Amino acid sequence: MTSDARGVFSNGQAERLPLFPLGTVLLPDGVLPLRVFEVRYLEMIGQCLRDGQPFGVVLLERGTEVRRPGQAERLAGVATCARIVAHERPQPGLIQLVCHGFERVRLHQAHQEKNGLWVSQATVLPQDDPGWGVLPDLEPAVHLLAQLLDRAGGSKGRAAAQPADPHPRPLFAGQPQLKQPGWVANRWIELLPLDMRRKQQLLEVDSPILRLELVADLLRQHRLIE
Repeated sequence: MTSDARGVFSNGQAERLPLFPLGTVLLPDGVLPLRVFEVRYLEMIGQCLRDGQPFGVVLLERGTEVRRPGQAERLAGVATCARIVAHERPQPGLIQLVCHGFERVRLHQAHQEKNGLWVSQATVLPQDDPGWGVLPDLEPAVHLLAQLLDRAGGSKGRAAAQPADPHPRPLFAGQPQLKQPGWVANRWIELLPLDMRRKQQLLEVDSPILRLELVADLLRQHRLIE
């Protein structure tokens, strides 16, 4: 378990993890910019900033990100914990964030509090073992990703700056880990134009080797690798 989660999780369990349901999937080591303006999330983010605690980003399987009266919402069963690495308040009632994903968690008994905020008990799922190597038949997926990151200027986790953008957004958190199948699979899941439900299914695959094998199958279907 990372140090980011120790204040929320005890022995891999959390009694109350605040959730941010979105129409996107955050993966470990992924980068997520957010504009927060709903009262329930402004309060949640304010508390996370004060306490230095993470929150869970979870796919919204039914409903919309902005709350509507009488709307039913349904959340996926697995979320990714997010740490806030940068924030600013450009105007009252608005917080702009940059978050990094780190640990996957399984949600139990997710429910809404009186202010509409989703919270849940959560269990940390197994992290990808850094000792796993990439199998030879999966190397083409690694090589192609390395080429794409190099072209994008992202070999060190930072995108190439556009002329009008002096502050380019990192492509991923930390350093590239091209020898770790789970990390490679996660970056491909972000890059490929997949339905969010499919991305969620891949996020939930515990085995990093199997996750990369499934991604490699998709790359072969699109004739990106042989």
